[in-house]
Amino acid sequence: MAAKYKRILLKLSGEALMGEDSYGINREIMARIVAEIDEISKLGVEIAIVVGGGNIFRGMTSANDGIDRVTADYMGMLATVMNALALQDTMKHAGLMTQIQSAIHIEQVVEPYIRGKAVSYLQEGRVVIFAAGTGNPFFTTDTAAALRGMEMDVDILLKATKVDGVYTSDPKLDPHATRYQEISFDEAIAKNLQVMDATALTLCRDQKLLLKVFSIFKAGALKRIILGEDEGTLVKI
Repeated sequence: MAAKYKRILLKLSGEALMGEDSYGINREIMARIVAEIDEISKLGVEIAIVVGGGNIFRGMTSANDGIDRVTADYMGMLATVMNALALQDTMKHAGLMTQIQSAIHIEQVVEPYIRGKAVSYLQEGRVVIFAAGTGNPFFTTDTAAALRGMEMDVDILLKATKVDGVYTSDPKLDPHATRYQEISFDEAIAKNLQVMDATALTLCRDQKLLLKVFSIFKAGALKRIILGEDEGTLVKI
């Protein structure tokens, strides 16, 4: 079957990498996520990834605990670099060609973000992992995902979460909550549905970048999205 999307950006939260653990990286979960990525790579899909760092350090929460917000955000960026390195290592063991680019310059560890190089890597078939968010404090990795998605000219931004889409209310608290198959950016923002942060949603809306929210823990979900099947929630204009 042919892939519906040629180039995608996958937003992976740090929380997704720790699975049901309370902290850190769950290697079994990471290997399973990488296996799903490998499957769509074999369909010829060009894959960029923005990875979060909340499994190691969350800037905003730590700022509330007394750490200077800018300092906390930079600490969070470094946490995303750690996750990117772990993800790259797992991908290499799976036979995937990868390249990390970081928005903050730490050349002894990873290459700095250079848009032209990143595009070339994607065209070569490498999975490009973007670390350190936007490189600026006060911006989330959701916003970084929207920004990099636009810069890479992807067909769709895929946000991998723990739930299988966007619901009318929290499905864990409301047994009557129903999943949206599609929803507009304006409605998601107005209803404060916590799809992504408002800055990221606005960027996607203004640039007409499709967004799909889905569960990375649902076996085969990523491939079904790539093949155009009904999975998760599509957010569009």
